[in-house]
Amino acid sequence: MQHLVFVSVLALLFTILMRWGFKHLPEEKWQILASVPRHKHSAATWNGINFTFYGLFTAGAYTFASAILVILLESVNIPLSGLLILIACILGTCVPASRLIARIVEKKSSTFTVSGASFTGIALTPLIVIVINHFIGNRLGFHLPVVVVMAGLATAYAFGEGIGRLACISFGCCYGKCLSECPSWMQRFMKNACFVFSGKTKKIAYAHGLDGQKVIPVQALTSLIFCASGLVSMYLFLEGYYRTAFLQAVVVTQIWRFISELLRADYRGEGKISVYQILSGISVGLSVLFCWVFPVDALFAGELRTGLTAMWDPFVILFLQIIFVSIFIYTGRSQVTASITMFYVVRSRI
Repeated sequence: MQHLVFVSVLALLFTILMRWGFKHLPEEKWQILASVPRHKHSAATWNGINFTFYGLFTAGAYTFASAILVILLESVNIPLSGLLILIACILGTCVPASRLIARIVEKKSSTFTVSGASFTGIALTPLIVIVINHFIGNRLGFHLPVVVVMAGLATAYAFGEGIGRLACISFGCCYGKCLSECPSWMQRFMKNACFVFSGKTKKIAYAHGLDGQKVIPVQALTSLIFCASGLVSMYLFLEGYYRTAFLQAVVVTQIWRFISELLRADYRGEGKISVYQILSGISVGLSVLFCWVFPVDALFAGELRTGLTAMWDPFVILFLQIIFVSIFIYTGRSQVTASITMFYVVRSRI
């Protein structure tokens, strides 16, 4: 019963967050979080570096996903030392891959792709777990079960991207097709649920000139589907159905990723079927293969209280703070916008 209550509370919190985000984040004011002066532009102005809400939501998504992974894997008594090493290795692999794969596919150096990061995580996690077990686990006395770890990672990933799509709404990227170009049945279905972005510095404006126009809310649909998938997988994990939790999360998220590409208007590389869609298909195939190759270790169902208790460990709190700050600096510093700032004295208040 406690598992169902916990999942229900998370569902309520996600509902509140998504409702607010879908309503407000397409607005112009929700793109730039802060501008930090860097050097003089003129006698009275400074050139600034912009930090974005994209970075804030992305950092929050990574941090929340990491926290979920700690709760799930600690609930099955996986040692904290092994868990934190695992998270560091996964993030150290997937975060750079998100930019590298986007650079290869889209030929752009200042963009990210969650698709590339998720594919890298799915493909390399078994190898990373085996290496950690062999070189570190044997010395420190712990063992990471592959399928259980991948089930936890898949669940955390679903939550992470579900929240992370709010970042895309705020920056105006990963946007859907113009509603007027869609079939009539889709126009009727989406007319009251579409997005209208404002602001010339949003990607939808400078890349396609679709600001002020109704577009398919692809980011919102992705957020809802991914968070729902994460909630289902979390419940299955806590009940001890690790293989089912893993397959559910991967299959649902990657099939939707393939479908959602057909609804998007932003550049995704050449060809009718994008590289990202191909990677999604490969990810599903790999997940089925891994479940067949790797056995599920004999573990009891997760103990939620144990997992939640781990969140109060000072080292875990510090670790999550480091993740947040690192990801915010890495993704939040805008490479495609700039600012000019003026400072002056308010004489009437001297």
